[in-house]
Amino acid sequence: MLIKTEDVWKIYKMGKVQVEALRGVSLEVEKGEYLAIMGPSGSGKSTLMNILGCLDTPSKGKYYLEGRDVSSLNDDELSLLRNKKIGFVFQSFHLLPRTPAIHNVELPLIYAGLSKKERRKMAERALEMVGLKDRMWHRPNELSGGERQRVAIARAIVNQPSILLADEPTGNLDSRSGEEIMEIFEELHRQGNTIIMVTHDPNIAARPQRIVNLKDGRIISHG
Repeated sequence: MLIKTEDVWKIYKMGKVQVEALRGVSLEVEKGEYLAIMGPSGSGKSTLMNILGCLDTPSKGKYYLEGRDVSSLNDDELSLLRNKKIGFVFQSFHLLPRTPAIHNVELPLIYAGLSKKERRKMAERALEMVGLKDRMWHRPNELSGGERQRVAIARAIVNQPSILLADEPTGNLDSRSGEEIMEIFEELHRQGNTIIMVTHDPNIAARPQRIVNLKDGRIISHG
């Protein structure tokens, strides 16, 4: 089992009020699975994504990644785990604006301590996988929205992570660019990558193998 959560709760304190963002979420994800997480605004989708991506920790419950109890790790251990095991793709790309695509893709490899030669080779390969090798020296403001998202995907996969997390990856794109990005995700899945995608769009959610629906911090169905 790649991912397992057991009765995960996330509770935020806002003054005297407690907000229960997740309420007893238990979820299993197999290696190589392609999963969509759906739900209305405020259902807990992003909170669950942040916990699965080790950007946040549960208030209660357990989270296991490749059998390791993530909920017991400190900040440094979580940071190392994120860098080695998890790739992120966000709706707003999160690219360094004045930095060429190749250097944006190399960033996780710098944190991992790889040599310049290794970084360049791996970053070029990742950009080639998303069809952007001929644009590697372009800066984000010289690229279309779809191309920027391709750079973000290349950065997410350059470390060959165990899991790829995508939060509304087509949300800022026109329909044609969105379709191209979804085709890239499908190809990555065919190559054996585990992908978890948060979306509110039923057309996007129809592409993965399985849909998990959230409402009020609880899983209400496993499609």
